[in-house]
Amino acid sequence: MPIPAVTERYKMRFSFDKERSGYTFVSKDDLYLKKKNQNYGFLTEENRNAYKELQIVELNHGMEPSYWCQDEILAKICQDERGCFLDWQKDGGMPLTFVQEVSEGNYKVTVDLCADQEEEVFVCLGRRRMIYREPLQAGETVTVSGLVNVCPVIPRTYTTAMEDKTVDVTVIGKGVHVSSICIEPWEGRTLYIAGDSTVTDQSAAYPYYPWNSYCGWGQMLSAYLKEQMAVSNHAHSGLTTESFRTEGHYQVLIDRIQKGDICLIQFGHNDQKLAELKAYEGYKTRMLTYISEIKEKGGVPVIVSPLARNSWLVSGEYNDLLEEYADACRDIAAEQHIPFLDLHQLSMSFVTRHGREDAKRFFFPSDFTHSNDYGAYLFAGYVYEEMKAAGLLEAEPYKQWIPAAVFPEIVIPKEYADKKNPFDQNLFADLERPEDALTRVEALEMVIQTMKFFPTNVYNDMFEDVIGHETYAGTVECAWQNGLIPESMICNHKFLPQKKVTGEEFIAILLNGYMSRKTIDEAGKEKLKEKVLLQKEIKRKDAVELCRQMQI
Repeated sequence: MPIPAVTERYKMRFSFDKERSGYTFVSKDDLYLKKKNQNYGFLTEENRNAYKELQIVELNHGMEPSYWCQDEILAKICQDERGCFLDWQKDGGMPLTFVQEVSEGNYKVTVDLCADQEEEVFVCLGRRRMIYREPLQAGETVTVSGLVNVCPVIPRTYTTAMEDKTVDVTVIGKGVHVSSICIEPWEGRTLYIAGDSTVTDQSAAYPYYPWNSYCGWGQMLSAYLKEQMAVSNHAHSGLTTESFRTEGHYQVLIDRIQKGDICLIQFGHNDQKLAELKAYEGYKTRMLTYISEIKEKGGVPVIVSPLARNSWLVSGEYNDLLEEYADACRDIAAEQHIPFLDLHQLSMSFVTRHGREDAKRFFFPSDFTHSNDYGAYLFAGYVYEEMKAAGLLEAEPYKQWIPAAVFPEIVIPKEYADKKNPFDQNLFADLERPEDALTRVEALEMVIQTMKFFPTNVYNDMFEDVIGHETYAGTVECAWQNGLIPESMICNHKFLPQKKVTGEEFIAILLNGYMSRKTIDEAGKEKLKEKVLLQKEIKRKDAVELCRQMQI
């Protein structure tokens, strides 16, 4: 059966287990090869590395090989009477991805699967947008279907939109056979998303571990929506209500939204870093403009309050850094008479109910802002429930995805164990001026790096003696947002960034950072204080030793 041209929009059927009438039979050796006009086939390390566009995660299946296995063909595609599957029995899951070139639009994808052993199975479309996650029993067969939107996207580090040309179908699960795939045009409504890194289609490393993968809640909505709406996620990391427009992402969205389509809007995490985007000033102004323009196109704007962080003060109290923006969202929605989804309150209630330590299971390791796959699934469920309550969706039941109490250690196969992680070098191994006294701003930089906080390049003018153009202003902003700076180090709205820091002050900064991630008892605190002269200026080398002991 001839494969349709990429501009044609009609049903495409592929079989992997046997010849079937009306289906194109696909061999395990059929790779997606653009140069040979093979506009369908499997996506592997081999052909992915041959094309620059396939190496851009926004234009492929949204998964990247881990540092220790880059540039190698890890899992062999096999085929038998039940279909195609991956030969991979080591720790972690591997993606089996099939792609078909299509024209822009919404598509319904149906996948027939058969399990070879008891296994948790994941099915994703496009950029790791999950449509299915369930445990299958050995010998069990299942038909999975979901919707995917294919349209241009502006990838990270790029300034113009690039055309997305494929429907990507990814199955993860050891011994899981793909028997057939059907891809057909779908003419229903589209759900558009505008937002930041907590919403975006995040990439993940493989071998795949759900607790060790960044994930935006927008990636998980398809699993709840099933065949109600196709998700078109235009959220990106680092965006504000301002940069979403100026960097071109909004234009891609507004050019395509049609009457009856829904647009979820969630910003705040990055807006709060900029003086011109205060909650009831620049932030509100830009939100109102989006609402007006989406309404003009016949779309339904929906305000989503920003996802709460797992952030805590050294006192043990929850540190709500987004309260004002959540309040502004509620007020804007009320003024404009549009739906409001209070994700901030729901996610904050979850975090405070479970506490800092237990809530960590739902966030990327050592990160208190960005969720892992478990967290994104949880928070997408909150958005889904809020949409049902607002009358935006029909109600359908779903199962929650609960992670293990303790995550197992990730095992690197022995044949790759000697490869070094370029991002995991010895902390401060290249330290300069070890005998010099440490300044306050240098102390903040050390603790930020030690605790792996996300850096920022903006500054909100909280101190009179730290000016926005100073090279370390972003460091002070990051430290302030994460509660690192003790009140005792602030006097008359001044921080004195170049003042030498004492041993006692450095330990206070270090503990503020550490205790936002983990717990430490009084005995542990006292042991730290024994390491340095509390009232004396601390040397850089001594501060480094303390950081290494407390490294996250």
